[in-house]
Amino acid sequence: MTYDLLLAGGDPFDVAVTAGVITATGPSLPRDAHVVVDVSGLLITPGLIDLHTHVGPGYWSVSPDPIAWHTGVTTWVDAGSAGAYSLDALRHTAALSAVRIPALLNIAAPGLAARTGESRDLSNCDVPLAVDTVQRNRDLVRGLKVRIDRDTVGGNGVEPLRRALAVGEVCGVPVMVHIGTAPPALDEVLDLLRPGDIVTHSASGIASPLGPAVRAAVDRGVLLDLGHGSGGFAFDVLERQLDLGLAPHTISTDLHCRSVYGPVFDLPTTMAKVLAAGVPLPDVLDMVTTRPARALGLPGGALEPGSPADLAVFEVRAEEQELVDSHRQTRVSPVRLVNVATYVGGRLLPPAWPAAPPPWSPLTAGQRDALAGRERALRDLLSTPLVGPEALEEQFPRTS
Repeated sequence: MTYDLLLAGGDPFDVAVTAGVITATGPSLPRDAHVVVDVSGLLITPGLIDLHTHVGPGYWSVSPDPIAWHTGVTTWVDAGSAGAYSLDALRHTAALSAVRIPALLNIAAPGLAARTGESRDLSNCDVPLAVDTVQRNRDLVRGLKVRIDRDTVGGNGVEPLRRALAVGEVCGVPVMVHIGTAPPALDEVLDLLRPGDIVTHSASGIASPLGPAVRAAVDRGVLLDLGHGSGGFAFDVLERQLDLGLAPHTISTDLHCRSVYGPVFDLPTTMAKVLAAGVPLPDVLDMVTTRPARALGLPGGALEPGSPADLAVFEVRAEEQELVDSHRQTRVSPVRLVNVATYVGGRLLPPAWPAAPPPWSPLTAGQRDALAGRERALRDLLSTPLVGPEALEEQFPRTS
């Protein structure tokens, strides 16, 4: 059999692809392929799955493809950018993107059109409408999302969460809940959650989820998702949780138009932060592949024949990397993960340049200077001829 693509010589084994699907894996597969890529000395993983991103319509949106090609993230779960009123806009984004974009439907029908406040008016949290929206969009919607913090819910407490859970119960899907500034009290939120529901910002320095209610929730099957974001991750909280046996089940970025310029940057950088806290690399890889796939019933997440050929190739550099959390605490990872290639359905993602930040993104002077410097460097690179005369051939020779 002639494969379409063969990644040869990588760790843990060769991977062969035909018609967008992994066809075979193993050491020293036959080099019978239309395209053979030598990845000797490099790590092959399933395409990474980021369980909490914002690529849909509204305030927080970031474009995925210009980030995916150099980070290995092939599945971007949009966590609540769209509600019932705006899901069609997210579907349009998904159709135009090279990456896969499943959705968690916001219980608030407007979704995240603005920075916060979507659940202050309970008429937005329409259970029959949300049920109908999930049922009509099963190909896209994998669960519900609700933000439970003081700014988002106002005086409504945990009622938006109760409504999201009611939708989840009817539709048989999990609910992801964002935790942050109280009220409502964290324990009140955690006590409502069912097995398979997901707590994002699970190592938040603001919510500080370290008490008995966290242990009880995990013991009954609630999943902890890192959900870094602009303000949702603290090294000291994660380290204390690890001491308590409360490691995150999944690692996600909460990547959006504010966090993408720091402190998050991307998923491999976020993974390195968990490595810096002492979690072994095989566990970290499970947290961004197999586990998120199972949490939402997503395709992919495994290097197995029959799985979608969503693949990432990394160089694991034995060099220290200093990293920062949401509160400017720093730690050092012993290794650095550098993406070399990213494939979706067996197709190599091409380079793409990210759009400029929106005018409401609160950048520091240092961030603005760095973005301007990056743009100048790219302009200089592209303004220089690609090669000199010695690297060219006469394409149309003169005959006289």
